[in-house]
Amino acid sequence: MTIFEALRQEHEIQRDLIAKLIETEGKTEERKKIFENLKHELKIHEDAEERHFYVPLMEKDLTQEKARHSVAEHHEMDELVEQLEDTEMDASNWLKIAKELQHQLIHHLDEEEHEVFQMAGKALTEKQKTDLASSYNKEIKENR
Repeated sequence: MTIFEALRQEHEIQRDLIAKLIETEGKTEERKKIFENLKHELKIHEDAEERHFYVPLMEKDLTQEKARHSVAEHHEMDELVEQLEDTEMDASNWLKIAKELQHQLIHHLDEEEHEVFQMAGKALTEKQKTDLASSYNKEIKENR
């Protein structure tokens, strides 16, 4: 498995959770459970992705700018998650913030898969691609 395949698997989990979250209503156990699960998945993914994908990419001229941009997008999404935590789940603007998170998350994942992966494919060796997948998956498993 390459780092790209490992990341795509995690991206699908995030896409599924954010779609389910948007479908929830009010201050319900379902919304709370999905939100907590999404928060956890985003956190472990961001931490592992930054360590096992973006740090190596920042060391390469070809991918440094894209890697920094993607890490900045992680921080923007973190801020939206914080806004959701600070807003009552049954407040009228909670869903608006959640939809903004969905928009940013989908944009980020698509950009990563369609732009960053292509550049990273040129910058990383085949061994690096599989080694990074192993270390990334190990960290995800330890924190899930």
